[in-house]
Amino acid sequence: MSYQVLARKWRPKSFATLVGQEHVVRALTHALDQQRLHHAYLFTGTRGVGKTTIARIMAKALNCEAGVSSTPCGVCSSCLEIDGGRFVDYMELDAASNRGVEDMTGLLEKATYAPTRGRFKVYVIDEVHQLSGHAFNAMLKTLEEPPEHVKFILATTDPQKIPVTVLSRCLQFNLKQMPLGHIVEHLTNILGQEGVVFEPAALRHIAKGAAGSMRDALSLLDQAIAHGAGKVEEAGVRDMLGTVGDDYLYALLDALRANDIQAMVTVAESMDARSLSFDSALQELATLFHRIALAQFAPQAIADDGERDKLAPYAAAFDPEFLQLCYQIAIHGREDLDLAPDEYAGFTMTLLRLHAFKPDAGGAQRAATPGAGARPAPAAALAKPAATRVAPLAATAVPLAASAPAASAPAAAAASAPVVDDDWHALVARLPLNGMARQLAQHCELAELGRDQITLRLPPAHKHLQGKLQQDKLQTELQNHYGRPLRLVLEVAAAAGVTPAERARSEKRERHERAVAAIEQDPFVQAAINLFDASIDEATIKPV
Repeated sequence: MSYQVLARKWRPKSFATLVGQEHVVRALTHALDQQRLHHAYLFTGTRGVGKTTIARIMAKALNCEAGVSSTPCGVCSSCLEIDGGRFVDYMELDAASNRGVEDMTGLLEKATYAPTRGRFKVYVIDEVHQLSGHAFNAMLKTLEEPPEHVKFILATTDPQKIPVTVLSRCLQFNLKQMPLGHIVEHLTNILGQEGVVFEPAALRHIAKGAAGSMRDALSLLDQAIAHGAGKVEEAGVRDMLGTVGDDYLYALLDALRANDIQAMVTVAESMDARSLSFDSALQELATLFHRIALAQFAPQAIADDGERDKLAPYAAAFDPEFLQLCYQIAIHGREDLDLAPDEYAGFTMTLLRLHAFKPDAGGAQRAATPGAGARPAPAAALAKPAATRVAPLAATAVPLAASAPAASAPAAAAASAPVVDDDWHALVARLPLNGMARQLAQHCELAELGRDQITLRLPPAHKHLQGKLQQDKLQTELQNHYGRPLRLVLEVAAAAGVTPAERARSEKRERHERAVAAIEQDPFVQAAINLFDASIDEATIKPV
């Protein structure tokens, strides 16, 4: 007996064995059980998600000798003949090869005759969007008011190409791509019944390669069984698909976390030696950055406890802002692969870009190797100790802390006032902060600086900035600046002075006003205004 491929052998024969598409199954089941049958159905979706399979199940449900129901018996002559493609009243047509108006006219003429064996004549037109415009027009009247014994089931992967006049005459069901978990579960069940030894990790690679198509997954499973001589092993499946294993991806993450660019290049060389797809590598790397970002902001979204534990160290090691940048670099690096001299060069340049933009790698790397493309810092500035650089702020802040215990009212009033604004503004400008942490520092004012604690006052309008991540980052930079442990305390209260953000806005507004005044006083501009009765749009003026 000849071998039957898994995609055909395990094709679902009832709604109960259909994997996924629960929303479609529920609607069709209720319609069949309640005898609320429409005359035309349209199934849309990508390849291999069950459009033709559902059409066959519908044909059996309509023509089963046991009666119309959502559970055809599957053993009567009508059901068996439909499964075998021999039922005279069930016709599957390929619109790609029967797309002309003559083909459609011939079909509609036959539809007027009563069914030979079954209860209904069922016409399944696959890839219906490939019909010509005249063919669509020819079927409109029959599609709207067909004979009672005719049911039309249309299937397409491109519903946008179907005329609206046809869409309005059909019940439309959009079939979704199969989730990864559904595919893995279905393949596991099939391999168990087939008695094939497999590794669960290999099935995940097959499910990813199928890209939501169950038929593609079964075809890849057939290929994997042949490739592994009767076994489905992860290493063999990776070689067969040319996919990048997790060991390479996590090796890249470990090297990025350790600022070891040489290790990242070594991983790229190993991948090149095995002829792995760099396009797939960047796709998987972007997916991994996405999962790490989820682990940071919404860990409950990762259902797999093992995956969550594996991602936790990277979620703690990488800044959220840097992860967003990594994701962008990975997807743009994938787009640029076609423009690179070769894929290896494009992939390694993407890795170098990831390393160059890492916050804790860039500054130290450029300072240590000024000839590598960064501007060298002055020797005096590099050698100057941190205590000397912050002397003005420390000198003004320490007396305030020392005078805090005083019981007199004037001393208490002085303690509640912010410490010299100019020094805090200058310090904020020097701190290597970015993102939300920089926004937090710019909207605060310094309330008190002690030996082991620094208190900042945050206006209530900006209390949304007091997230733990940005507080921890600001506290770390302040500790590095002062060279001693400091605990950051945030007080949500009205500012007594001007915050760095307010001063920056004020200076920007003053610069704009000076620019507007300079434009208005320009003789040429005044002459143009008088000549053409014109006016100046101040919003378009940008100070230089």
